[in-house]
Amino acid sequence: MKIDIVTIFPDTIRTAVGYSILARAQAESIVTVSAVDLRDFTQDKRRTVDDAPYGGGAGMVLKPEPVFDAVESLMGEQGGARVLLMTPQGRPFTQDIARELSAEQHLVILCGHYEGFDERIREHLATDEISIGDFVLTGGELPALIIADAVTRLLPGAIGNEGSLGDETFEQDLLEYPQYTRPVTYRGWTVPDVLLSGHHGEIAKWRLERQKERTRARRPDLWARYAQREREAMELAAKERAAKRKRSVAKAGSTETTAHDQDNPAMPDRDALDMQRNDLTEEIG
Repeated sequence: MKIDIVTIFPDTIRTAVGYSILARAQAESIVTVSAVDLRDFTQDKRRTVDDAPYGGGAGMVLKPEPVFDAVESLMGEQGGARVLLMTPQGRPFTQDIARELSAEQHLVILCGHYEGFDERIREHLATDEISIGDFVLTGGELPALIIADAVTRLLPGAIGNEGSLGDETFEQDLLEYPQYTRPVTYRGWTVPDVLLSGHHGEIAKWRLERQKERTRARRPDLWARYAQREREAMELAAKERAAKRKRSVAKAGSTETTAHDQDNPAMPDRDALDMQRNDLTEEIG
């Protein structure tokens, strides 16, 4: 995957992506994350990327020309990239969106500043508008890095133990269960006995119960989604069981009928017998 982050502060991006999972994934050629300096696509000596808003008002607005030129240069003739506009007006970023974006080959992330983007960028260039929450930041660099991190860790090979991804918060609409490590007792607080038991079935059961408790108490929105999904799964399973029973009964009935027919051969149809009798009478007559 290729992720291009268009910004007026490229060093912010270059520094952040040089650590942890993003750095390791790049070293292993799983992803390429590039900081693209928007000012490299300006046409004047002052490298101007913003201007005053038409109609008046406070602040400055990012100009369309350098943004369009930057994105079109990054996409080349092939096109096809998802162009993400970082804005408080966008749809809230979730794990589902991270999974959706992880299936793409090329992401271009536009970092806003000042009073935002010229509306023509939103209308004619961006494919997605995304927000990381209901708050205002100085610029779009931190949201862009959050998306790059969340997406990269879902790519095959990016995480050392990929099995851990399925246990994480939001993956099953449940918050993650409590985690403990050594020492067993610290300041009088002890690790739950079940985690020390070595009984994997009981541990899994305990963890699921803690996930449900936390989600129900802390995130009723997630709990409602989880409960609905569980109800639908139970209803589907009940329908499948009923259909299986119906097939079994029908099969058993068919077997009994066949056995009965073998012991008691069916009598010929009365009309057929009458026709045979008439034909025989005519032949004799």
